[in-house]
Amino acid sequence: MFDNYVLKDNTLSNVVKDDEVIGYQVQTFITYYRGIPLSMVHDIQIELDDQPVEREKIAFSPDGETFFTLDEMETVTTYKWEYGDPGTIFVKQPGGLSEGKHKVKLTQVSRVPYIPVPFSGTRTLEMEVLK
Repeated sequence: MFDNYVLKDNTLSNVVKDDEVIGYQVQTFITYYRGIPLSMVHDIQIELDDQPVEREKIAFSPDGETFFTLDEMETVTTYKWEYGDPGTIFVKQPGGLSEGKHKVKLTQVSRVPYIPVPFSGTRTLEMEVLK
């Protein structure tokens, strides 16, 4: 429904913690017209340069500060991802990404109260790693 919002352009960057690159991140918008609790984000899938990222390496934050693994999100009802607020997807990858352009494919799957099946949005972009 909102595939163009799945992957926010110009947001691919390496993440540095204690002077060490621990992974990379990208931002996304919710693929629905209103906010939902994190427990209703059914799945997040990423491919980088046509290689799928393991689910265990992915974490999500609705506010850019508090991150949850995809398994943790299944029971998180106290954090809500609001429509229009960018969510941050972090991928644990020591050393991060090399400079230059990378092909990023992001699929976001959500559940909502009055639609009986999860629905998804997918977007693929070629993005430069921000410095």
